[in-house]
Amino acid sequence: MIIPSFNKMIEQSIKEHWNLDALTDYKGATLQYHDVARKIEKLHIMFENSGVKHGDKIALCGRNSSAWACAFLATITYGAVAVPILHEFTPDQIYNIVNHSEAKLLFVGDVVATQIDGTKMPALEGIIYIPDYSVFLSRTDKLTYAREHLNEIFGKKYPKYFRKEHVDYYQEESPEELALINYTSGTTGFSKGVMLPYRALWSNADFANNVLGKQIKPGDSVISILPMAHMYGMAFEFIFEFIAGCHVYYLTRTPSPAIIAQAFTDIKPKIIIAVPLVIEKIIRKKVFPKIQTHTMRLLMSMPVISKKVYEKICQQVSAAFGGQFYEVIIGGAAFNQEVEQFLHKIGFRYTVGYGATECAPIICYSDYKTFVPGSCGRAALHQEVRIDSSDPEHVAGEILTKGPNVLLGYYKNPEASNAAIDAEGWFHTGDLGTMDAEGNVFIRGRSKNMLLGSNGQNIYPEELEDHLSSMPLVCESVIVQRGDKLVGLIYPDPDEVATMGLSPDEVATLMEQNRQTFNATMPPYSRLSAIEIQDSEFEKTPKKSIKRYLYK
Repeated sequence: MIIPSFNKMIEQSIKEHWNLDALTDYKGATLQYHDVARKIEKLHIMFENSGVKHGDKIALCGRNSSAWACAFLATITYGAVAVPILHEFTPDQIYNIVNHSEAKLLFVGDVVATQIDGTKMPALEGIIYIPDYSVFLSRTDKLTYAREHLNEIFGKKYPKYFRKEHVDYYQEESPEELALINYTSGTTGFSKGVMLPYRALWSNADFANNVLGKQIKPGDSVISILPMAHMYGMAFEFIFEFIAGCHVYYLTRTPSPAIIAQAFTDIKPKIIIAVPLVIEKIIRKKVFPKIQTHTMRLLMSMPVISKKVYEKICQQVSAAFGGQFYEVIIGGAAFNQEVEQFLHKIGFRYTVGYGATECAPIICYSDYKTFVPGSCGRAALHQEVRIDSSDPEHVAGEILTKGPNVLLGYYKNPEASNAAIDAEGWFHTGDLGTMDAEGNVFIRGRSKNMLLGSNGQNIYPEELEDHLSSMPLVCESVIVQRGDKLVGLIYPDPDEVATMGLSPDEVATLMEQNRQTFNATMPPYSRLSAIEIQDSEFEKTPKKSIKRYLYK
């Protein structure tokens, strides 16, 4: 397979869509493609004059915004390695990633800028403020000079004006060259830096163009809801759309269901990418109350009338998502069966995909017209998928995938890399599934145990349990998700309780103090809404790991 230059695709899009709207901060300013090119060029001048070389790491940590997107594009098209960091990570988690990745520069958003301490990241040469690219911290005269004289250097380089023909990006990259490191979490002991090469970014963009290219046209609007620091949002709410000449709107504030619903009404996106929780909230809050009345139930039970009722409901549900979309693509976590069955019954245009950060991210997908409910589609373009089972149709086995989407390995972690990618190049997802005769994949269990936060953040319960189990009086713990809330199940240490002569009420008070201490060290999406005390030890497997499925 001949893999073209990914950066060439970015360059061509900018030139072809020069005067179209490109990026908008919702209810704020809009950048056209030529404005994006200008910002990229200025950042390239800053990089060049401050000594950044091809292959150097540049970290980005801030909420989704047009300026974040431009900084990311500038990093990739310069030939540097982007390290996107979730803005909701705690300062300690940010330091871990910046230091582990050996980032040379760090871009920070308005909120992150007030929380971090540059002295905790000694190898950084500078911190740049995302909203206006001002230098927040400089440890080299070169960077200070480059920023202070940026407009002057830009003016000398382009004395008349900056034009299409001046856009010329780093294209010496080989498909195997490292483009991006995406950390699966922020904690040192668990953090794995997923090394994604240019081929994986190209392959995901090519897949999206293949399945949606006929439906998505230059100038079409889309909304970026998921964090761009995650590959799902990055690949399918930003990179593909930018290459296709779309107009991407960023919900710069934390996207609550009310803000998202309003944005759908205002922007009327052409494609919707979402995690199950966003869809489930809109359906449960806006749709179910209307159809669970006595009259509606009666109408839906009458065969002749029910079809028309379902059509009417489908129109209303579609209107809640802006009404102009080709389909809603759901991924990132298991979809609630009740909501999925309802959407299927009313004929709503939705599909469920499957992916992993390690595949940048797509593994399986089917268009809504061919999608089999309950599945997560078939092997995506360029990817092979198989089930490691003696009878893949009936006996669940680990889902394995192979192809250009697969990571190079984990940064500075050969042991984890060798465990994830076997000698034949198959990536072991850690998820369990079956596959029918037509190739549709059905996820039967997530052995990785990952939970998904309300805005698409990956939550790794083992990490949180690790913290919780080290707190006073805690013997064992399991983190479970109920709706969009996290609950800590705790088995207190019986010996300590007996030694201290504590009553059940005193134990409960102490656990509540633990919860507050725990929450103070965690990003908002990892905080516990409650603690429930268990009377006995958690049930375990012969290998002594907790049977967590019993406690969901």
